[in-house]
Amino acid sequence: MTDAPVDGEERPEGGEPRPATVQSLTHQLGALGVEAGATLIVHTSLSALGWVVGGVQDVVAALHAAVGPAGTVVMPVQSWQLCDPALLQQTDAQWWPLVREHLPVYDPASTPSKTMGTVAEHFRTLPGTLRSAHPHRSFAAAGRLAAQVVAQHDLSEPMGEGSPLAVLYDVGARVLLLGVSAAKCTALHLAEHRCEYPGKHRISNGAPVLVDGQRRWRSWQELAVSAEDFEQVAEDFAAATGLRRSAPVGQGVGQLLPVRELVDHAAGWFPTHRRA
Repeated sequence: MTDAPVDGEERPEGGEPRPATVQSLTHQLGALGVEAGATLIVHTSLSALGWVVGGVQDVVAALHAAVGPAGTVVMPVQSWQLCDPALLQQTDAQWWPLVREHLPVYDPASTPSKTMGTVAEHFRTLPGTLRSAHPHRSFAAAGRLAAQVVAQHDLSEPMGEGSPLAVLYDVGARVLLLGVSAAKCTALHLAEHRCEYPGKHRISNGAPVLVDGQRRWRSWQELAVSAEDFEQVAEDFAAATGLRRSAPVGQGVGQLLPVRELVDHAAGWFPTHRRA
């Protein structure tokens, strides 16, 4: 059966836009530049795509169809609710010891993501999806390179060299933004680790972890990261390189950017443009 039109823009006279389907989304992702065999780190807002017939299921199915069996799909599925309460400042300091004592140990299979969106939360639960080991900043991956992407995730390097982001850089992944801006571009945190800029500093964090089957509290120092200027650096990257592609996806806009070139550009941009 032919599934047309596929541009997501058509609507009957005076009617609502045509709902998106797996077929129409897959076609639009291809038109955007997503190729078979690609490795994608995806950030998406389901509501920004308009009416998708199968909701989150169709979005994930379209992503897999677009990259094919040789491709890999990756999404951040962070569970920052498990951060040290002193970092989150989520309650009175007198209760921090109690919170530390009772926070659940991170479980890749069952710990929910928080504020990552419904697509990412659905994606992490699917059979065959793997998840990295960091209790706060994990990534989920499915496809040919999934095991390689999630194999290492150091406690003190949630977004740095010991994280899946460094692997995505090395394998030539692309950032796919679906209905969201570059403010959501997690890959740019890797650039923060790779350069110096005013105000760069580390902060204390911690989480309960299992050590020889016993629950233990672990503390560490990690880079304090910020996404406040990510849209600016992405715009500068697009203007300087022409390597950002944009096209309609559903009723939203998709953007496709190469991780390696974007991170390299940002690592040169932050030292001269970022303020303390």
